[in-house]
Amino acid sequence: MHAICFTALLLSMLTAVGLAALAGIKALKDDFGTVPLLEKGQLALTVVVVVVSVVLVQALAVRDFSYAYVRDYTDTFLPLFYAVTAFWAGQNGSFLFWYLCVAAMGWVMIFTPGYSRMDGRTKVFFWLFLFLVEIFFLYALTGPSNPFLKLDPVPDEGRGLNPLLQNPGMIFHPPLLFLGYAGYTIPCCLALASRLSGNGREWLDLCRNWNIVAWIFLTAGIILGAWWSYMELGWGGYWAWDPVENASLIPWLAGTAFVHTSIVGRTRKTLLRTNVFMACLTLWLCFFATFVVRSGLIDSLHAFGGSRMGVPLLVFMVAGFVLTLYVCLVPRKDDASHLDEFISRPGMLFLASWLLLCLGGIVLLGVIWPVLSSLWSANPVGLDAGFYNRVCLPLFAFLALIMGLCPWFGQKSGINDKLGLGIVLATGIVSAAAVYSLGYTQPLALLATASGLMIVVSVVATFIRTKGLRSFRPAWGAYGVHLGVALMVVGVAFSGPYKVEGEALLTKGQSMNVGGYVVTFQDLRHDHDNPAMDMHEALLTVTRDGRDVGQLTPQKRLYRNFEQSSFAEVSVIPSLGEEVYATLLGFNETGAVSLKVSINPLVNWIWIGGTLSCLIAFLCWRKIEPR
Repeated sequence: MHAICFTALLLSMLTAVGLAALAGIKALKDDFGTVPLLEKGQLALTVVVVVVSVVLVQALAVRDFSYAYVRDYTDTFLPLFYAVTAFWAGQNGSFLFWYLCVAAMGWVMIFTPGYSRMDGRTKVFFWLFLFLVEIFFLYALTGPSNPFLKLDPVPDEGRGLNPLLQNPGMIFHPPLLFLGYAGYTIPCCLALASRLSGNGREWLDLCRNWNIVAWIFLTAGIILGAWWSYMELGWGGYWAWDPVENASLIPWLAGTAFVHTSIVGRTRKTLLRTNVFMACLTLWLCFFATFVVRSGLIDSLHAFGGSRMGVPLLVFMVAGFVLTLYVCLVPRKDDASHLDEFISRPGMLFLASWLLLCLGGIVLLGVIWPVLSSLWSANPVGLDAGFYNRVCLPLFAFLALIMGLCPWFGQKSGINDKLGLGIVLATGIVSAAAVYSLGYTQPLALLATASGLMIVVSVVATFIRTKGLRSFRPAWGAYGVHLGVALMVVGVAFSGPYKVEGEALLTKGQSMNVGGYVVTFQDLRHDHDNPAMDMHEALLTVTRDGRDVGQLTPQKRLYRNFEQSSFAEVSVIPSLGEEVYATLLGFNETGAVSLKVSINPLVNWIWIGGTLSCLIAFLCWRKIEPR
């Protein structure tokens, strides 16, 4: 099956090259009769990638170590569901999964009402660009990232899956990210195709649902990744501004900016070039995020250092960006339209979009800073979390402020509802004063908290004072997303600046005090019966003011194929207020344990707000009538 799958992918690449060449020639000749053939070609490519993906998943499930990929990411100790999710654990498998998502979405596109509204010229250009993207993936899968390499002789045991990846987050986080990345392929190809075919602004309506779905998947992937980091790495936080964390954030910032510029483009019939550029930029930044992980250029906990995909990714990104600039610079008669007034709702949306892009630029600069600094320093260093906190967090807080104020501006100019705006501003001032009086005095935390509460009041007041919105389903989705963001803003404002943590070496019966909580070490238990690992678990009791709060059972695990390192499994006492979080750092022969305990206020509001934003965003979908 190794050779069969490789040959199938190689033939798919040759087919995609032929289809792209055919689409390009027909587009130049204004001959659009080949659209059915291009559609059938996409169906064939999708069937092939589905079949070869099933083959790889089955090889992972049965631990067929004749596949180099299976040997590298599984072993006989690994539970079945983690063995299957190893499909996207490594570079080769993740590229196959990403291509699977792109191909499937291209096939689904054929049956959407929006596709039926596209004219023949736009369809031909759309397939041309989609096939070019697929050619890149097929080149990778038949060259530097071939997941079907055969081993001879076949080893008896695999190397195993990194214990950090043996977490429920592994089941959902990577595929959600890749679904988001793949989802942005459709708006990008449609934007380029519509621009070249002269199809006006209709493409913004046609790709609206695709844009929303891609945003939901990417957002969910990032939120779940933050939760995974919080629960698995044992350091007590959820965002360390690691280069790979930042790499996935950059396309999200661009995609979120595109969501807002597309609203302006649809409602005010403006920003035509801007929206084409934003749709394409988001996709190229998805590839940049992959480049950071796969190139080995940046050191990171998550990076794949030995990859050969760095140069191909860089070439593809640069080529795509140059193509985008060329297409956007082609003049059109309707390019001259502009915003009516900056002091308006579209103006606020445009300002928010630019702030998001500025944040993306800052984060991108931070990611590549080690590379840039190597040009003038023999010892280049990366920018630490302090840089991002000082520069980015104030801008995020300002964005939250704009979200609270924006609904009260008019569509063309000025303030539409002065009373509503006054209520929201008063809420901000009163809430900031109340929080300050409770002893939370850090300026950034005050601004973020006030902004988050302003968003909540703004959403509620908007529905109370604007009756037409109550029956408009997309409005529930849009404002519901903002409500979720508000909860996240408040969670970030408190969980970071006001986290309290402490470390101690305790023997049985001894206690430590952290943030008013008394943590007492009761027992240390050992489990050597698990064939996959040795497990050591500390039993802790937690009280506050003499009242029992709960128990904590942090663990230290030593996996069979990773005996050179131990891995922590944290334990928490969940709370909508202060969450108690414990990590077992180590223990000695006498039974004493080294513990790290954190008190994280309102941290769960981040996961609640993120989940709300992702789920309620589906209400933003709009029905598109077929032609």
